[in-house]
Amino acid sequence: MSSTLDLHQLAMDIMNAYANRTLTPSPSSRDAAFDMADAYTVEGELVRLRRQAGRTTTGLKVGYANKAMWRALKLETLVWAHMYDDTVVSAAGGKGSLSIARMTAPKIEPEIVFKVKEPIAGSDPAAILGGVEWLALGFEIIDCVFPEWQFQPVDFVAAYGLHATLVVGEPHRVTPETIAALAEQLPKFKLALSRNGDLVEEGSGKNSLRSPALCLGELARVATLAPGDLVSSGTLTTPTLIAEGEEWKASLDGLDLQDLTLRVTN
Repeated sequence: MSSTLDLHQLAMDIMNAYANRTLTPSPSSRDAAFDMADAYTVEGELVRLRRQAGRTTTGLKVGYANKAMWRALKLETLVWAHMYDDTVVSAAGGKGSLSIARMTAPKIEPEIVFKVKEPIAGSDPAAILGGVEWLALGFEIIDCVFPEWQFQPVDFVAAYGLHATLVVGEPHRVTPETIAALAEQLPKFKLALSRNGDLVEEGSGKNSLRSPALCLGELARVATLAPGDLVSSGTLTTPTLIAEGEEWKASLDGLDLQDLTLRVTN
């Protein structure tokens, strides 16, 4: 660690900013020496504080799953942060609603969600999927307490990975018989993201480290995953601001997962 910041106090500042819907300076703007080791120390302190308050971790979310960005941002791999039992919700039948009353400036990201069954091994998609119980379409809702959504990767890690809520759609069980087809489909499927029936953006599985399965494998290489963990494997489109009264839908072509619809409330 090279930062002179009080990392416990920094974790408290970030936690309180989210709790009170206020803005706070990013760690990198406070001290240019704030590095990734410092960031994960802060992330770990937030985990400790949340567990102390009675919460449990449910898995990890991924950030910067676009390898083309790594060189410019001086990253050697993707980054990650924990999710919690009170930030992960299920959308039964592929339809859900979400209150954003506690959020500051939320954005939506359609992602593939995995549930880990056993240790993730190997580097090819089929081997990686062998450790998966199920996958689903999800909406990762991110929120930022740094002014004007300006942050560096270290700030992302230190601020819960910007994780506010993960909405998980209908799970699709992975079996030995379906692995080969899924490994083939995950890099190629197309996604359409719409708001109130109007197309906002199109995405693809390749936007998550060339395949969400490869993203899961890379995460398993750099972070600890346990059976039962959920993994939100990186956005498939540009993060987009959401507002009360909107209805968002993610529709898939080329991957046998149920579409996901989310109604945004206050």
